[in-house]
Amino acid sequence: MASRLTSMATVLVTGGAGYVGSHTCVALLQAGHEVAVVDSLANSSAGAIDAVAGITGCRPRFDAVDCRDEVALEKIIAEVRPDAVFHFAGLKSVPESVKDPLRYYRHNLESAAVLLSVMNRAGAHRIVFSSSATVYGVPDELPVAETASLRPCNPYGWTKLMVERMITDMVEADPRWSAALLRYFNPVGAHPSGLIGEDPGGVPGNLMPYLLQVAVGRRPALPLYGTDYPTPDGTARRDYIHVMDLADGHLAALGNLESSAGQAMICNLGTGRAVSVLEVIEAMEKVSGHSLPHEVCDRRPGDVPELWADPAQAFRDLGWSANRTLADMCRDAWTWQSSHPWGYRRLPPTIPTTGAGVLP
Repeated sequence: MASRLTSMATVLVTGGAGYVGSHTCVALLQAGHEVAVVDSLANSSAGAIDAVAGITGCRPRFDAVDCRDEVALEKIIAEVRPDAVFHFAGLKSVPESVKDPLRYYRHNLESAAVLLSVMNRAGAHRIVFSSSATVYGVPDELPVAETASLRPCNPYGWTKLMVERMITDMVEADPRWSAALLRYFNPVGAHPSGLIGEDPGGVPGNLMPYLLQVAVGRRPALPLYGTDYPTPDGTARRDYIHVMDLADGHLAALGNLESSAGQAMICNLGTGRAVSVLEVIEAMEKVSGHSLPHEVCDRRPGDVPELWADPAQAFRDLGWSANRTLADMCRDAWTWQSSHPWGYRRLPPTIPTTGAGVLP
């Protein structure tokens, strides 16, 4: 398949209606690339595609298809003829994966295997994979470099590591393949326009979306899972990265694929800084102007005390580094949530609003 990665590329984005996927679509379109989205909408919204079009003035092709549907996916790839595929699609909740591991293994591994098989038959051999820092588990030392031991401590992390292995094996078996396996840390924030952001279905499994729902009055208090960790303030510490910095990292990886045939490059995408849960709460209180109550709970199974990246390799190999601050992350996330209290869904008419979009 002819390469156009040095200028304009056609990119198929699986899970492109999801949180990171939709923001990456914005970055791709604004960089002049063509985008086609495949998303089952199982845990995302078609409203994100409308928002992407509103921000960029370009509407990506959209097919509401599950990546496990091999026949449908094959037809789409034949029509789109992508120069590269960004694979975001999959289930992504750590606590949910602990409760229902088989569902995670079946869904995440099958969707990746089907996608790789279809790509291979179509001659589409370039992929950027949305991996995760959960592949490291509890690290031996911090910050975590790509050479660290890989021992996930939850099923979600294991599925990410297994898909990494699938892709690496494809590259080793056929030098036409090139891949970027991006292990990113904790994406937060939103596009500064406030038109797109994180809109999880059901009860949020991550800190920031839950905290935002407390801030707009959808939930009474944040469950604070553990205050007895061996950290300075007793709460877990993570490397929070702005979702638009993450999107920029995917663009940098795309540009690297053309010159990396026969390679599966692995890079951490993180800031290299650790922030505690209490620090995030304080920062969000300043931005939102609201007091954000929290209730101390037991630690969650599968959580690690602290984890942050050594991002040096991404800078060396991709020329990429994260530039946005925690204040930027909280400000942009609040811009999104305060203007969309119920995400992409309309506010239920039976529930009134009071002041600044905050629910009673």
